[in-house]
Amino acid sequence: MPSSVALLITGASTGLLAGGASCAAVQGGLLAGAVTRRRTPAPQKTPPKQSGKPSRSATTVQGAAAPLAPVGAFLAGKLLSHTVLGALLGVFGDALQPSPRTQAVLLLTAGLLMALFALDLFGVKWVGRLLPRPPASFGRLMRRSARTDSVATPALIGFATVLVPCGVTLSMELLAITSGSPVAGAAVMAGFVLGTAPLFALLGYLFRRGSQALSGQLAALTGVVVLAVAAWTMASALQAGGWVSFDAPEKQAAASEPFIVEGGDQGSADGGSGGGETAGAVAPVRIDASGKQIVTLTVTDFYVPTQFTAKAGVPTTLVLHGKDSGGCARAFTIPELGVQEIVKRDGDTEIDLGTREPGTLRFSCAMGMQTGAIEFKKDLR
Repeated sequence: MPSSVALLITGASTGLLAGGASCAAVQGGLLAGAVTRRRTPAPQKTPPKQSGKPSRSATTVQGAAAPLAPVGAFLAGKLLSHTVLGALLGVFGDALQPSPRTQAVLLLTAGLLMALFALDLFGVKWVGRLLPRPPASFGRLMRRSARTDSVATPALIGFATVLVPCGVTLSMELLAITSGSPVAGAAVMAGFVLGTAPLFALLGYLFRRGSQALSGQLAALTGVVVLAVAAWTMASALQAGGWVSFDAPEKQAAASEPFIVEGGDQGSADGGSGGGETAGAVAPVRIDASGKQIVTLTVTDFYVPTQFTAKAGVPTTLVLHGKDSGGCARAFTIPELGVQEIVKRDGDTEIDLGTREPGTLRFSCAMGMQTGAIEFKKDLR
């Protein structure tokens, strides 16, 4: 399970890079209506000071701040509804207890949805039939509500945007489910809304009041960003499922140290001799006195090393050595075995891998951003 902090950062960065523009394309008209169609109260006359002239600066500040109040109310309502939804989705995910590969499939689905929304922004007509849309009556109701003068209206409309999700929002909702925690689910949705906040009002206003040409340019730019995030999400999903690895071999840290046979001579795993270190020395791969093979993975904010070569046909234990570990790396998974472990910040976590046949066993963080593999070989030279 990814940490709440990691998911908060993921949600905020996704909202900042893609969510603001994508959601503004869907919800920006409601925001613009809530802000621009509210009647601005007439400025109160300020009694002249004894100097004889009223303060023009105070009037200017009040006039500039007037539109900011409904924008803030809109975003506050949106933050509240999405945070509550994220918590509920996290509870749902916790009840389901999805396996690593189920989570990867959900992430892959989220990426595909984002890709479809990007194509829709590019004007690909057939895509519209595949995308979920809110009922037209709901959109008309929201637009009528936006014309009222109630102070609570922008907040209520912002709260209701949870029913009008954009493609990137849907992907974050799926991520909240995979978190399996109400706190983590709330974190990813809250982070997403906070990430969209800086750009949302501006882009919403441009989509509402800008020319058709400008709106088309913004839609195309949004499509490019959303498509890039979709590609990144799908690549992460494929790695999280243990199906592929996109890490270049030359960039992968390999366990190059020799095997250590505790209580015997140092050498290869098949009993070859060598010299140098004393028995019992720490090595990424070693065989203890009982004949059990121990593979040690150090977990900080990353995995070190990321590539191991181990002996097949030997009972094997994987030791996750937490060393001030943090971030997504703590949410360790082995998709093929359905293993999900939260690594201790400082300490060891043991996973029994059994007796492995020759082949490659992939591992990754729960979000598929950090990966590695253990290659089991029958004969080691």
